[in-house]
Amino acid sequence: MGNFLFLANAGTGGVGLNLDLIETNLFNLTLVLGFVIVFGRKVLTNILTERRATIENAIQDTEARQKQAASALEIAKKNLAQAQAEAEQIRQTAITSAANAKAEIAAKTAADIERMKELAAADTNTEQDKAIAELRARVTKLAMERAEAQLKNLLNDSAQAQLVDRSIALVGGN
Repeated sequence: MGNFLFLANAGTGGVGLNLDLIETNLFNLTLVLGFVIVFGRKVLTNILTERRATIENAIQDTEARQKQAASALEIAKKNLAQAQAEAEQIRQTAITSAANAKAEIAAKTAADIERMKELAAADTNTEQDKAIAELRARVTKLAMERAEAQLKNLLNDSAQAQLVDRSIALVGGN
């Protein structure tokens, strides 16, 4: 529209240009305000309604996400509690298993020690038996050697002939 407005000039009786800035500005402002009120009300109402709907949707989305987050938090808390319970159960099982393994190892060690003692005793007995058998063999050999030596000294040819004759007589000969 501009600052200048063609108005009817009552004093001159015709159409003229009003160059009074204050008067024309008030008239222009009134005209613009009327135009804004009449035509801008619908536009402004539509803009504000859309803005309000956008804000309400954003609030509803935020509330829905908050509920989802709270639900996810509850699920996570339950999972955490369950995981902690499972971890405690695993720990208890491990402690029990360790105690059982310790007892088994101690029992096996005791059995191994007992078996080693038995083997050592058996080895000792075997060695002792070997030594005794060896001593017996030596004693027997020495006794035989001495007996033979004594027999050779005691048995001369005539004694041998008498012994042979007696043996034959006992058997049934002449």
